Amino acid sequence: MLHVRVRATLVTALTASALTACSLAGGGGDEAPSATESASSGATQAGGTVVLATHESFALPQKLVRDFEEETGYSLEVRAAGDAGTLATKLSLTADNPIADAAFGIDNTFASRPLGEGAFAEVATTTTPPEEYALAEGGDRLVPVDSASVCVNVDTAWFEREGIEPPRTLADLTDPAYADLFVTPGASTSSPGMAFFLATVAEHGDGWRDYWIDLLANGAKVVDGWEDAYYGDFTAASETGTRPVVVSYDSSPAFTVEGGRTTTEALLDTCFRQVEYAGVLAGADNPDGAAALVDWMLSDEVQSALPESMYVFPVMPGATVPDDWARFAPQPIEPYEVSPEEIAANREQWLTEWTDVVSR
Repeated sequence: MLHVRVRATLVTALTASALTACSLAGGGGDEAPSATESASSGATQAGGTVVLATHESFALPQKLVRDFEEETGYSLEVRAAGDAGTLATKLSLTADNPIADAAFGIDNTFASRPLGEGAFAEVATTTTPPEEYALAEGGDRLVPVDSASVCVNVDTAWFEREGIEPPRTLADLTDPAYADLFVTPGASTSSPGMAFFLATVAEHGDGWRDYWIDLLANGAKVVDGWEDAYYGDFTAASETGTRPVVVSYDSSPAFTVEGGRTTTEALLDTCFRQVEYAGVLAGADNPDGAAALVDWMLSDEVQSALPESMYVFPVMPGATVPDDWARFAPQPIEPYEVSPEEIAANREQWLTEWTDVVSR
């Protein structure tokens, strides 16, 4: 999951981390003990490589990666697998022959599928994240690392120039006053797209189909991923963008500050909270390295780097958050919620019906 910053800064961060390998390769093998079992049995590896499968927006400072490698003796190899939705699909389809040792970036909107396919092993960490972020089912296999709320964001500078009041609610997005102004990543291909869809389910229940029909009739544009929407269509981030309303995050406005004020705003009445998890893949070649990697992601150093590296809120108490976030990135008090159990029970049917509505 990636949050908003100007593209130049994003590219610099990703390049500096020098982590991402472009292709996915199979690892794994047959059934293996859990990471905890391997560690307790003494079946540890003396160094070696630990492979992390993650979404395309993973980025951490290179110094932190070097520190991890020096402190643990493991070399870290990162393999990007597209958006979080694509990552979840690949992990699910390769559960019997894992593509890495560990995975990061599975969130509460997609977690049930790879968990149901047995893609993750049990893992224990030396520190325990707050219970509020834990999954009710699968909490012994997926460890919360960060959170952020997916919200509709508006280009306030654009609306000021046009002399138009920006939308405030989900209902406003179907108002003809905002025709052809909204873009969202798709629910079937993007974790923020799925989160936005779930916000509409939480708001409208079974009536979400009618809402989406009205939304599309009002000129809403659906694209594959968050970057397509934000950097391709959103007026605040693209010189060629034509849409001043986009699905993004509550932290996004903190990265569009100019002259002491932000040029965008997250609409806090439209938000759905997203939590990202890390876990050890079942059948991993290096389960002990994977467990060490998951533990490292809960360290103060990594947690405090998350806001400016991946533009998300850390889950661990005591981690530092930039001062500007209190002013420019307020969090919603009552975000929309749909339980993981309800998501798991309905996801495939919802996505089938959503695809039918969008492809009309």
